[in-house]
This record gives sequence, structure tokens and C-alpha cells, in this order.
Amino acid sequence: MALKQVSSNKCFEGFQKVFEHDSAELKCKMKFGIYLPPKAETGKCPVLYWLSGLTCTEQNFITKAGFQQAAAEHGLIVVAPDTSPRGCNIEGEDESWDFGTGAGFYVDATEDPWKTNYRMYSYIRDELPKLVNANFPTDPERMSVFGHSMGGHGALILALKNPGKYKSVSAFAPICNPIQCQWGKKALGGYLGPDASKWEAYDATQLVKSYSGSRLDILIDQGKDDQFLSAGQLLPDNFIAACTEQKIPVVFRLQQASCFCSPCYFFIASFINDHIKHHAKYLNA
Repeated sequence: MALKQVSSNKCFEGFQKVFEHDSAELKCKMKFGIYLPPKAETGKCPVLYWLSGLTCTEQNFITKAGFQQAAAEHGLIVVAPDTSPRGCNIEGEDESWDFGTGAGFYVDATEDPWKTNYRMYSYIRDELPKLVNANFPTDPERMSVFGHSMGGHGALILALKNPGKYKSVSAFAPICNPIQCQWGKKALGGYLGPDASKWEAYDATQLVKSYSGSRLDILIDQGKDDQFLSAGQLLPDNFIAACTEQKIPVVFRLQQASCFCSPCYFFIASFINDHIKHHAKYLNA
């Protein structure tokens, strides 16, 4: 599969690049950012996938989070894909900020007119890693995932639905129980249909209740003053309770910070080094 380089910038002795390709899963052109640490010039490196939140593209994380120095120090390749298909000419795809363009929710849609293009779960789990592994000096056996908000939801469900595939998982202000919040009900209902029982396959709180895979040490940072926390969109308490019942280790840190709209990247940048270290502990073991 052909890759077209969109940009390349030297950064902490490595390179921050952006590529474009034709996606077989999503039936459109997609972009992703990739940071190649200095170590990638001489050997294979583990890969850490970042999943962004609602309205984001591949640019938000690579330009605002400030992760590159820590990634360079720990020898991690970091991949940051877009959050949805783009320009598919689906009626209604651009009508709201929390559904359609920029809001793929990391699920495989089953409902018309979304099911042809909106297959972000399979794109992130299968197509993108194959593409990255075929074109960059990666170690396919060492892969982890993290994300923010909608992307935190994506990271958690990918780790829980694919035991052993990811060495570690973490999240910033994840949507933990989407079947119980308005964002989730809108997105899952639209992409998967009205049968709420089908939504549970993409709900981290539900998935953790039946998780029986390899050990996962989960790190979550949540801003105390996050307006979406108080609005009941994130519901971390439900996830923590389920993890506790299943004896799955989760470190939940309620930080003196906000995490919404544009300022969320101040929050992410404040704690990104902790998350990189969390993943490096398992990826470099």
C-alpha cells in the first residue's frame, strides 16, 4: 500500500512525519502522524498508538502534546491517526461535532449509510498497524495504545477486546461507559443501530466485567474541573468499580486540571511524560 509523505520535521534528533494513504477499510484517503525516534535509524522500535478525541485530526496530538522528547528518550515510535474518515460525501456527516466527521468513535459501523466507511475499529486494530509495520522499523510484537476522551474510550476497548495484542494501555479523561452517556448513546445508536445490547461490545465498563486475558495495568488521568466529567459524559467511577470487582489494576489520578475543548492539551502536556514512561516500562521490558 503506497504512502505519500505530507511533511517531515526534525525533532529531538528524530523525525515527526505525516503520511497519507488510501484506506481499504475506510474507502477514503487517511492521514496519520508518526514520530520516529533516533533509535529507529539503527534498529527496530516498539510502537505506541495515540487515539485522539472528538473533532481532532492527526495534527492535534503531534503539535500540542509535547510527547516527542520523552518518546525519543525511550526509543518509542508514536503513531497518531485521524479520528474518522474524511470527505465520504455521506449525508449528515458534517452536521454535528460529536457524530460523523471527526467522531468515528473507534467502532465498526453496521448501519447505513455509515457501515461502508466508518470502520475505525478495524482500521486502528488491523489496517494501520500492518501499514506501519511494513514501512517503518517497528517491532510488531511490542505495541501499546493510549488516547484522550473518545480516543481514551478507543484505547480501552482495543486493549480489552484484544488480550495480549497491546502491552499496556492508558487514557486521559476517557469516555468510560458510553452506553450510559449522551455522547455514547448518540454515536453508538447512529453507527450500530437501536439495539443497545450491541453497544456493549464497544463499552469499556462492560468489557472489563468479562475480561479474562493477560494482565493489564491501566493508567488514567482525569481533570477534576472537566465540565464533561460533571456532565456525566465520562463516568470513570463505573469503570473503576468494574475493574475493582475483576481485580484488574487501574491507577486513576484525579488532577487539579480541566480537560475540555482546546485547553485539554494543556492537561495532556502536563502529564504526557508519565504516560510515555508507563508504556515504556512494558514496551522496553
